[in-house]
Amino acid sequence: MSWSTLISADALLSIPADKVIVVDCRHQLTDPEYGRRAYAAGHVTGARFFHLDEDLSGTKTGVNGRHPLPPADVLATKLAAAGIHNDTQVVAYDDAGGMYAARLWWLLRWLGHESVAVLDGGLAAYERVGGVLTTEVPVPVAGSFSIRPSLEKTVSATDILTADSHLLVLDARAPGRYAGEGETLDPVGGHIPGARNHFFQQNLDADGRFKSPDVLAAAFAGVLAGTQPDQVVNQCGSGVTACHNLLAMQYAGLPGAMLYPGSWSEWCADATRPVAIGPNP
Repeated sequence: MSWSTLISADALLSIPADKVIVVDCRHQLTDPEYGRRAYAAGHVTGARFFHLDEDLSGTKTGVNGRHPLPPADVLATKLAAAGIHNDTQVVAYDDAGGMYAARLWWLLRWLGHESVAVLDGGLAAYERVGGVLTTEVPVPVAGSFSIRPSLEKTVSATDILTADSHLLVLDARAPGRYAGEGETLDPVGGHIPGARNHFFQQNLDADGRFKSPDVLAAAFAGVLAGTQPDQVVNQCGSGVTACHNLLAMQYAGLPGAMLYPGSWSEWCADATRPVAIGPNP
């Protein structure tokens, strides 16, 4: 059996340790060293640590966003070094409702790897069902990971600017940032003209786990207003929480949506690109 969207904590505990590789993706945008400290203090047994800035992102140029995609070959090499093979079941987790783990989920699918899931409810769910944390750092045996045909599609700023009206941009940021209010991470507030807002945290219940597929599907149907999933471009501030919406759509049976990796931080770096202000239409 393999998991390709979400996995419960109970299911993770039931998998023999040699049949799964777990990756700790904990991070805080305002404290880039948080994840490393948290991992050192205690993590899921056998878990590797991948840093959002160092492992799950590429080099910033000032005009390509805060978390550009890493080069595919570089990421593949890191995955292999972590012991991941093309047939490995990978489970990603964090302590933030999956907002960082979903980035690794999407990146693996981008490289053509389908057997990857996010731990539903994250570290808290794992501990609630008796999962024990350790400070022991594993020494991986290198795997053999090759890039295969991608399961995910991306679009560029130019694609969005030149697209006709059949594309719908879906913005995963909080409503205030979407509206251009209280922007703290990027130098310009607002959103891509025509984009609609679906805050990624709306995908979660109060306990931090994803809502049911039916509930998610209904919520997305409301914001997509008839647009087919394969005509939806997901974006956020830097291409991270947009992956949370992509995961939620996949889990809800709405596959095929695309990612704008540069997202708002890339879009607003060019003053010639239009900016809209105001709440969700």
